[in-house]
This record gives sequence, structure tokens and C-alpha cells, in this order.
Amino acid sequence: MTEAEEAAALWGARILHELRNRENAVYAIALPDGAQAALRLHRTGYQNPAAIRSELWWCAELAKAGVAVPAPVASASGASLHQLQGGRLASVISWVEGAPFGEALVPLTGTAAEQTARHHALGRLLAEVHDATDRLTLPPDFTRPRWDIDGLTGETPLWGRFWDHPALSATEAALLRRARDLLRERLTDHARHSQPGPVHADVLRENILVSGDRLSLIDFDDSGIGFRLYDLGTVLSQDLYEPQHPALQAALIEGYGSLRQDDFNMAPLFTLARVLASVGWAMTRLPADHPVHRSHIARATMWADRQLSAGN
Repeated sequence: MTEAEEAAALWGARILHELRNRENAVYAIALPDGAQAALRLHRTGYQNPAAIRSELWWCAELAKAGVAVPAPVASASGASLHQLQGGRLASVISWVEGAPFGEALVPLTGTAAEQTARHHALGRLLAEVHDATDRLTLPPDFTRPRWDIDGLTGETPLWGRFWDHPALSATEAALLRRARDLLRERLTDHARHSQPGPVHADVLRENILVSGDRLSLIDFDDSGIGFRLYDLGTVLSQDLYEPQHPALQAALIEGYGSLRQDDFNMAPLFTLARVLASVGWAMTRLPADHPVHRSHIARATMWADRQLSAGN
């Protein structure tokens, strides 16, 4: 019996097919009542049981509030999280219909008007997530990684010391260190008037599903406590090479601003935070010869140089 089959049996479900096998292995399953759901086999050693339970609690509360996110599905025993015989953790979340918003390193499809409309809707969805979260009282045992100043720019950032990436030239490494110093300074100022809270922290195109006019947000595996604008910066990090990047940024902010206000002048800095973190992510997860290393470094150095030149 495979791990997936062992896990599916705990929910009385049958496996339909594999959806992805990256950080987590995810399978489409059919529950006993015939409803479709997603089975997650969590990456060993990444999030501990308490952190995963906190993620599931948050998603359940967001779903109850009507936010378009998947909700946890209890197993036959009533538990939302199980440890398999081999030690791996498994959970099941409700099925979300839709096609991905887009794909990494692939230009967005649709007309310019369609792209800006979707970014406006996405900004509003992120504001709904943050608004609903602000109305919650987090339980005492709520624990998630911290996407705070140290989590992004400290000596041991959550996704690794991006400025030490072995593929960086001496000039590139110096540039990323200066960008880190700038970011840390600006985040310290931002923290004086910005209250941190739970954020998705991985609002990539693959984690946004589109069904007609409806957008949904999935994959809260990297969620944590941080600055709310980091979620917008993550979206914008994938838009930097889009021909109408300024219009997409404006639409995203306008959608978000229709429900919430923040210091939107910080959006380019939170975009910088994400592209720097992504260099560290690649360094700690991908083979040394993977082409994503160079593409992430090129993007980070381009945006770091622009932000430093702009005096941000």
C-alpha cells in the first residue's frame, strides 16, 4: 500500500489521480459521499503538526466567513490531520474548481483589459482574506512561520541567505546585500504603523484558481505571520516582465484598496522582498544546474538595481 492509499483509507476515500508532487504530494480523491477533495501528503520536515493544524484552522475560519479558500475535511475519525506509518503527515481539503491564474515564467494570457480586471479581482480577494482574518481571535496554540523583518532580511531568513547563493558573482552578491539593507530599513519604518498578521505568503499564479468571474486562493502551506502587503508583492513578483506591469500593479492595489488601506508606496519594496526570498528558495531546494537559479537571480538583481536607483 502506498502512502497515498494509506492516507485515503483514513478518509474512506479512493484516489482518482495525482495533481502535483512538489513541496507536497497532492491527489484528487473521491470521498465516500462521492464528493471530490484534495489529499495532501505534507513534505517531511517542513511544517510540524502544530503549524499544519494552525493552517487548517485558519482556512476553516476563512471558508466559514465566505472567503474563497478550501476548507479542511475531517477523516472518518473526526481528525483533520493524520500521521502515517512512515511518519508523513496527511490532510484533506475541499475541492476548488478552476484553472490556474497563470504559470510561472509564462506571459499572462488574455487581453490587457482582462488581465487588469483579474488583478483587480485578485486584490479584492486578498483584502477579503485579510479582513476576515482581522475579525478572528487566533487560538493560543496558533503557530506559523514568521514572514517578518527577520524572516525576510535577518541573518537566517526563512528561505535562506539569498545573498550567499553560490551562483552569484561578486558584483551580484554585493547588489543583493545592499538591497537587503534597504529592505530592512524600509520594513523597520513600515512596522511602526503596520500590524502584522496571518498572510498567505505564496500568492503565485499557480495558487490562484479562476472559474468564470470567481477567483479562489489555494495552497496555504507557506502561510505565516507577516506584513499584509507581502501578499501583493508576491503577485507582482511574477508580473515584472509583463508589458503592462504598471497597470497590473495599479489594478491589484485598486482592488485591494476598495476594502482596505495600507501604505501602497511599499508595493515595489514588498515585490523586492519576494524576488530576494525566491533566490534563497531556489538555493535550498533545486539542483545546482537548474535553470531557475539564473532566472531568479536575473530578476532579483534587475529589481534590486531599480529600487536602489529609485532611492526607495
